[in-house]
Amino acid sequence: MKITSILGSPRTKGNSATLAREFCETARQNGAEVREFVLNKLNFKGCQGCLACKADKDRCVVQDDLTEVLDAVRETDVLVLASPVYYTDITAQLKAFIDRTFSFLKPDFETNPDPCRLEKGKTLVFIQTQGDENEASFDNIYPKLQMFFLFYGFGATHLIRACGVNDLGEVNQKLEIVQQARDLAQTLTS
Repeated sequence: MKITSILGSPRTKGNSATLAREFCETARQNGAEVREFVLNKLNFKGCQGCLACKADKDRCVVQDDLTEVLDAVRETDVLVLASPVYYTDITAQLKAFIDRTFSFLKPDFETNPDPCRLEKGKTLVFIQTQGDENEASFDNIYPKLQMFFLFYGFGATHLIRACGVNDLGEVNQKLEIVQQARDLAQTLTS
């Protein structure tokens, strides 16, 4: 099994990254091949709106550090996206990555019953951390991403969410959330 983990936080030891790594470590122990990308360390642009991926190319034509990440997503079985909540949504880094996944859609994606070039049945694991303890705050983020990736043909999506975590490593005090990440990895890779 191949797992691609994309960390959207600029803090490499932040809470969302910590949970993603807990998930991935359990998956590795079960024999999964894991690749991790820290978006903030990569040099890339957002979608340029050039539509070349809808004209004569089947991939994004922008050649930068995100090219390897997009290729990894094509080959993966499980995609892990991890982000803290910044200004009511995912980080700008993760949003720029998601915008570039527009290249996965076929030219006639709006009318095609099979709109995506990706192999069907991939699994999305979305990890969301936030400082606000109120679970009703920012509870609209995951449903948007879930809808988007189901449209892409993902077979299943899962949410791991930690509320009330601000300081580096604070998520480690939420043992039930850390265990949820480990348990999900165990389930998906067994």
